Amino acid sequence: MKDCLKRFTILAIAAMFLSAAPAAAQDWPTKPVRIIVPFGPGSTPDIVVRLIADHLQQKHGRPFIVENKPGASGNTGTDAVAKAEPDGSTIGISIGGPLAINTLLFSKLPYNPKTDLVPITQLVTQPSALAVNSNVKVNDAAELLTTLKRETGRFSYASIGNGSLSHLAMEAINQITGTRMVHVPYPASPAAMTAIIRGDVQIGMLPAIAVTPHAASGAVKILAVSTAKRSPYLPSIPTLKEAGIDVEADAWNGLIAPARTPEPIVARIRREVVETIGSSAIRDKLAAQLMEPVGSTPEEFRARIEAEISRWEPVIRSADIKVN
Repeated sequence: MKDCLKRFTILAIAAMFLSAAPAAAQDWPTKPVRIIVPFGPGSTPDIVVRLIADHLQQKHGRPFIVENKPGASGNTGTDAVAKAEPDGSTIGISIGGPLAINTLLFSKLPYNPKTDLVPITQLVTQPSALAVNSNVKVNDAAELLTTLKRETGRFSYASIGNGSLSHLAMEAINQITGTRMVHVPYPASPAAMTAIIRGDVQIGMLPAIAVTPHAASGAVKILAVSTAKRSPYLPSIPTLKEAGIDVEADAWNGLIAPARTPEPIVARIRREVVETIGSSAIRDKLAAQLMEPVGSTPEEFRARIEAEISRWEPVIRSADIKVN
């Protein structure tokens, strides 16, 4: 009799927990939601998340609080997500650096992206643009490649920091084409663009949104975009691959949650967010920043993170790039 009672109690508790997870997911959000951004206000992840937070707050009538936690190349804020309570009340946005590339650049991270975080969905992708000072006598990426090979060591390129996507993309071009450009890091895109315009450096692979206004004014020339296919926002600009340079380096960001966040809650958050970035009002605002919505599944997002590691590991190892 006691064994039967014990077995019944265990089954009842299990049933309670199993039924509670879908109910919690159905009710999400049940309290204010904190969305952590591992970079400062005005950064690309910050812009994306604020659009989503505003939309969801209006829809649900609950606070969606954007919290900026910059530092350590995005590791500080991403770690804060990893260590948050896994109940759907804290989620975050992050990029390829803290989720993939930094595992290769840093000797140790305070979190493990594979085991401490759950990928929810890739949110957007954004092209980088290969830009040159307007006085550089080339008109396309193929001509630039010929010039670099002929005058190896003469040219320098700007990046937005050691180990950044803008650094790795140009180093990949160095390695693949056998050229030798000198790396000059800057703290952010505006400083890097200013250096190219002034002629302090000649070249850079920078976020297209930072480059296009200066291309329109004639201060720089855009030779190619770094995406696998032409950007719908810059359809006349060829890809690097079209010029025979097999480098792909689009910037992207995605939504993450702490590990052990219940799968039904993850699925509910993804559904809400994908619906948000797919709405015409949000799509138009993203397009103004040259961002293309993605809305992948968690499995597709995890595969994208793994692909990023595979893509950049040989570049980083060959160039012996380290941050810490």
